[in-house]
Amino acid sequence: MSRLTLSALVSGLIFGLGLLVSGLGNPAKVLAFLDLAGAWDPSLALVMGGAILVGLIAFQLAARRQRSVLDEPIRLPTRRDIDRRLVLGSLGFGVGWGLAGFCPGPAVMAIGAGEARAVVFVLAMLAGMGVFELIERQR
Repeated sequence: MSRLTLSALVSGLIFGLGLLVSGLGNPAKVLAFLDLAGAWDPSLALVMGGAILVGLIAFQLAARRQRSVLDEPIRLPTRRDIDRRLVLGSLGFGVGWGLAGFCPGPAVMAIGAGEARAVVFVLAMLAGMGVFELIERQR
């Protein structure tokens, strides 16, 4: 097994464990977090805040380097503009998350746990990605 493959495996396991511990794999908990007018559960805000903090630190460290710990080139995003595509994509992601209670990572994790609703969500997500690719090819 290559170092990159092992790194991806370990990262995925840590991410999945974080999803399980935080409750992000439970659609009811996610929907309770999104229900600002009802029985709001703010606990996932702490999870998101922690993730943002870790991400900020990681990006700051990565910006100072040319190569990763595994000696791969670091390619950080350079675009900072907010355009129509970004807004529409964000809205689509948020609507899907709000309707289903899943986002992509937790949905894949829930499939592994045998959650039938997650299968439907991932199939719909893949179909949406396919439609996007078709539209992009025609542009």
